Amino acid sequence: MKKLKVGVIGVGAMGRHHARVYSESPNASLVGVADINESAAREVAQLYSTKAFSDYEELLSMNLDAVSIAVPTSLHTDVALKVAESNVDMLIEKPIADSLKNAERIVKAARKRGVKVMVGHIERFNPAVLKLKEHIIAGELGEILAISCKRVGPYSPRIRDVGIIIDLAVHDIDTISYLYGERCESVYAVAGSSFHTLEDYASLVVKFHPNKAGLIETNWLTPKKVRVLTAVGTGGVATLDYIKQTLEISRNDRVMNIEVEREEPLKNEIGSFLKCILEDRCPEPSGEDGIYVLSVAISAIRSYKSGKLVELNEIIL
Repeated sequence: MKKLKVGVIGVGAMGRHHARVYSESPNASLVGVADINESAAREVAQLYSTKAFSDYEELLSMNLDAVSIAVPTSLHTDVALKVAESNVDMLIEKPIADSLKNAERIVKAARKRGVKVMVGHIERFNPAVLKLKEHIIAGELGEILAISCKRVGPYSPRIRDVGIIIDLAVHDIDTISYLYGERCESVYAVAGSSFHTLEDYASLVVKFHPNKAGLIETNWLTPKKVRVLTAVGTGGVATLDYIKQTLEISRNDRVMNIEVEREEPLKNEIGSFLKCILEDRCPEPSGEDGIYVLSVAISAIRSYKSGKLVELNEIIL
């Protein structure tokens, strides 16, 4: 099978993991990594026996097939537009951009060039989420009526350009929508800031048709990291732990621990991205999916600032 020539732009906390996974993939050849922090680029390049670049445009000149964009959210647009201009397929770390206008610019530029765009909503590739989706499709929980998520933990000082809704709640907005198999109609949020310049705690109620709900609790105030999801259906209740990759289903007073084969979600995500390129298929989550999730997050921010429910209109690109 052909090995794709790939690169990574931005080798901070997430980017260096992208470099590691690409270096281990049988379908990829890691051509280089780029970061304005030259020492960081050299360090990662040395670890994975590749080339270091301080200018990502030099990396793009290496005739790449694909690239991961793992720079700060505020820089996604400029980098992604250059990547599209270079006719290179891209995996953009979530969220897709810092505004809906910029997200649409990225998707339109990629579409014009025939460039594939995947957005790194990584929980879609968590084995426990994939297993739960299988059980939902099989009808083993009946009709799903409510999905609630708790994503809390300590603050990471590296997160400065966005608040917790765009940084963390987007994970669960995407996961809940994926499990329901549809997009939401409205969102109501309560949030605030206790120490961050933007919101650092938030509670979201996301409504799906006709009367199905998604509930998201998130904060940077809890000492211990917790990542859990509960799906309530007419035929049973599922409890999932994202970190432990466990799934428990309760039905008729019987509790079943569902077998889940532990795997690294990022490895699954990048594997899917590479496979879509090799098979010439549209990746999922797509750029359009990324725009939808960002639109819900931005609507949640508008909601907590206005104290009102915000309706989501269908986005047409």
